[in-house]
This record gives sequence, C-alpha cells and structure tokens, in this order.
Amino acid sequence: MSKFVLPTALKELRFHLSQTGDASVPLRQFLTKNYQSLKESYGIPPSVTARFEKGKEIKNNLEGLDEKGIIKALQDLLKN
Repeated sequence: MSKFVLPTALKELRFHLSQTGDASVPLRQFLTKNYQSLKESYGIPPSVTARFEKGKEIKNNLEGLDEKGIIKALQDLLKN
C-alpha cells in the first residue's frame, strides 16, 4: 500500500528542482526514495510533458517504450 493517497481530481503533480543545486538536495533525495510509491498511487502510465510559450503543452505517453523509443519521443516533442 502506498504511503501517499492522492485525490482522483488530481491530474498532474509537478516538482521543480535543480539537478545539481544544493537547495534541491532534499527534494532530489525525497523523489529518489518515494517516486515509485507516488507513481503507483497516482496510477498513470509514464509520460513526458513539455510546456511551450503561450501556455501550449504537449504530453506524450512513454508506456512500453525502451530507452531508444523514449529518446525519439523526446526529440519529436522538442521539435514543436
């Protein structure tokens, strides 16, 4: 059982952090430790979302893709 109970009305949960900054160390540690239980409690397939100018967002499903497939999906997404 997951330690997180997320409401069904929640559609997206975003964390913003630096990959290297000291201020983000606690959040990086939290996500490393808890990411799987957050994903399981949310029950959604893996995806990538990009937000562009003027609020344009594009979301691509990554379910079932291997690393090469994910790279291609990301490259295609970034062409927009």
